[in-house]
Amino acid sequence: MNQTLRALLLLPALALAPLPSPLAAPAWAQSAPNAAAPDPAEPVRIVNRTGQAATALHAVRSGRTDWGGNLLNRGPLPTNAAFAMRPGAEAGCRFDIRLVLADGREALARNQDICTTPRVELYTAAAPAAAATPPATPQVAAARPNANARRVSTGTGFLVAPGLVMTNQHVVGGCDRILARMPGGAWLAAVPPARVDRALDLSVLSIPGANGPALEFRNAPTLRRGEGVVAYGFPLSNLLSADPKLTRGEVNGLAGIRNDPNTIQISAEVQPGNSGGPLLDMQGHVVGVVVAKLDSRRVQNVDNVNFAVRGEAAQAFLRRAGISFRTAESRGAELSAADVGDIAHRATVLLRCEG
Repeated sequence: MNQTLRALLLLPALALAPLPSPLAAPAWAQSAPNAAAPDPAEPVRIVNRTGQAATALHAVRSGRTDWGGNLLNRGPLPTNAAFAMRPGAEAGCRFDIRLVLADGREALARNQDICTTPRVELYTAAAPAAAATPPATPQVAAARPNANARRVSTGTGFLVAPGLVMTNQHVVGGCDRILARMPGGAWLAAVPPARVDRALDLSVLSIPGANGPALEFRNAPTLRRGEGVVAYGFPLSNLLSADPKLTRGEVNGLAGIRNDPNTIQISAEVQPGNSGGPLLDMQGHVVGVVVAKLDSRRVQNVDNVNFAVRGEAAQAFLRRAGISFRTAESRGAELSAADVGDIAHRATVLLRCEG
C-alpha cells in the first residue's frame, strides 16, 4: 500500500495495517430463526431432474451443519419424479436440499425459499466432497491461544473451500502463529505457507480441520451502485462482545482511492477487526473482502467511507493460486439482512495473530 493510502486509511492490527482489533473471550450468537412459515396445506415438491434415481433425499433448515434423516423411506425417487414434503410451520422458509444418487453423486440446492417457491428442481450432480477428501488421520487437534504472546491482533476471515480461509494480507503479515476461532468456538491453527497477493492485500490460509460450508462468490450480474450489501466480521472484539457483528449498507462507488479498479466503496460501516471479512450481496454471495476505511481524523468532514477488495479481483487471485471455489448468480428475491447473516455466520472465523 503506497504512502498516499497510508495517509488516508485507518489501518488495522496494532501497527500492521487496515482494520484490526484485539481479542475477547469466545461467545457465539445463535442463528436468527426464519421469519415466515410454509402453508401446511400446500406440500413442497422436490423434483429429481438428474437423469438418475435418487436413493436419499435430505431437506434441512438452512444453516444446519448436518443433513438429518433420509426422507425416502418408501424407496428411491426416480428421475423426473417429485417428492411431496410437508415441513412443520415451525421449520421456517429457508431449506438446504440434497439428493444422493445411486452412483454416490450429490445434487444440492441451498438456501431455497419454499414459502415463495414451493417447487425445487435439482438437475446437476457432483461427487460428494467426503468421497474425494477422506477425513484426516489423525484427527486435527484443537489449538489454544498463547496468553503470554508479546503481540496480539485480530481480524476476520471466511472459508472459500474446505480448509482454506481468505483474509487480508495485513491481518496475518508478520505473525509468528495464526489461530482461527471457528463458528462452533474451537480454535484451529493455520499452517504455512499462505498464498499471498500483497498488491490486492489478500491472503489464503491453510487451516486443517476448517471444513465448514464455504461461501459462494457472485459471478453475475455485474455489481451496481446502490445495491444493498452486508459486512460480517469481528470489529473491536476487545471492547465489544466477542460474537460476530453485521452491518448493512450500499455500494457507493465501483472504484476505490484514486480510481483503484480492484476495490469498491461501501457505506456498510466497518471498524478495526472487520479486515478480511466477507462483503455479501442480498442473496448471500460474496461481492468483496472488507479491507479499510477512510480515517476521519486525517481527512476532515468525512465519515463512514469504507472499502472492500472487489469480488472479481478476489476470484482472480484464487484462480492464480490454483484454488477451486464456488460461484453463483444473484437473481430473484432478496433475502433479509438476518438471513444473509445466517449464511455468513457458518463460514466466518475470527483470526488471531500472535507475535
